[in-house]
Amino acid sequence: MKALRIGLLLLVAFAVLSFGAVDVWSQSILETGAALLLVLWTVIAWLNPEVKILWSPLNWPLLGFVAIAALQLLFHGTASIFLTRTELLRLAGYFILFFLIAQAFRSRKDWSRVAWFVICFGFAVSLFGIMQHFTSGNEIYWMHRFRTDVNPFGPYVNRNDFAGFVELTLPIGLALLIFRGVHKDLFPLLTLLTVVPVSAAVLSSSRGGIMSLVFEVGVLCLLAIARRDPSRKKRRARAAAIGVLALAAIVFIAWVGTGRAVERFSNLSHPEITFSRRASMARGAVRIFLAHPIKGCGLGALVDVFPLYETGYDGRIVDHVHDDYLEALAEAGILGGICGFGFLWLLYREGRANWAAEQGQFSRALHAGAVAAVCGLLLHSFVDFNLHIPANALLFLLQASILASPPLPPASPSRIRRPDPEAERLRESVSMPRYDSGRI
Repeated sequence: MKALRIGLLLLVAFAVLSFGAVDVWSQSILETGAALLLVLWTVIAWLNPEVKILWSPLNWPLLGFVAIAALQLLFHGTASIFLTRTELLRLAGYFILFFLIAQAFRSRKDWSRVAWFVICFGFAVSLFGIMQHFTSGNEIYWMHRFRTDVNPFGPYVNRNDFAGFVELTLPIGLALLIFRGVHKDLFPLLTLLTVVPVSAAVLSSSRGGIMSLVFEVGVLCLLAIARRDPSRKKRRARAAAIGVLALAAIVFIAWVGTGRAVERFSNLSHPEITFSRRASMARGAVRIFLAHPIKGCGLGALVDVFPLYETGYDGRIVDHVHDDYLEALAEAGILGGICGFGFLWLLYREGRANWAAEQGQFSRALHAGAVAAVCGLLLHSFVDFNLHIPANALLFLLQASILASPPLPPASPSRIRRPDPEAERLRESVSMPRYDSGRI
């Protein structure tokens, strides 16, 4: 399974670093990689009869979206066969990777590696984004041929997509600090790894992203309060962790500068997509849904049909309506709405049951971070389309898999408290001498 775990994490990293996997070539590699990993898992399961399949209830709604796309193609219920076929391949890849995540990561050791991968990767991409922001303007990877006019940040073409990336990677580190899911010696390192992404999100000047991050911090604080730890010492430790982290974030943000973010919040006419334009796109999506209420216009086909329902034409092509929920209804109709609601309901049910179960501090922090990440992106989805960015969609499914994963027991006493060699030698030196009864 080691090769499978490495392959899954490498695919996630590739999706992020390849501009969010929004191009045809990167999506093709992503889908091909998912198919190859499925073949690898099949071979492993065939050779090892002890491998058990873990079937998540969340698989059913995802399969529902795949079935909707297949039926739209089969019965010619889509405005664009090519676009719906492309979307079907993408959804199939998502389902395969979500299924394989549940099979590959099960133990405490596995999820610990996933947590540190997400934290360190989020830090590295955020640090790269900050450096690029101050040195290369609108270029990506400091290359002129990747220059864009839509305000990129980090490897993402759009700053709002980068903010979604931070929303999905930051909460795990925050939760490990607040819920003391790691050894106290790692707190300084973990604080650094979480402060830099916060600063990068502020520098990206995505209003929806910044508001979602504030919401995520609020969710984590509410979870910490709801925990009601009877130990006053632990409560004080959590409050101290929150205070230190907040102070470090404020100092670092002040150091890197916040002028652009303040300008974005104060000047509402500045963004490339105005509020009136967003409202116009939302009205267009509603009109598409009303015209195709049951099955929608076809998954992925919104860009083809939107001009027919345009309410405020400005000469730009509309491929997404900056609202994941309205876009799902427009493309998949009531059937898609049922699948989406079913996914969210099952996610809430599994997450609530796992949170209420007895588990170790690391496991509780992992689930709390997943709750905050999922809630933050779902809030951001009202004003952007992060779930239509393959890299962020994969990270969202990874967080959903963490949230639905079974609770992990506390670490064994031998791992919690390691013996001190010096103390052992001192104890032996002062211990009473042993007498051999044969000599007496």
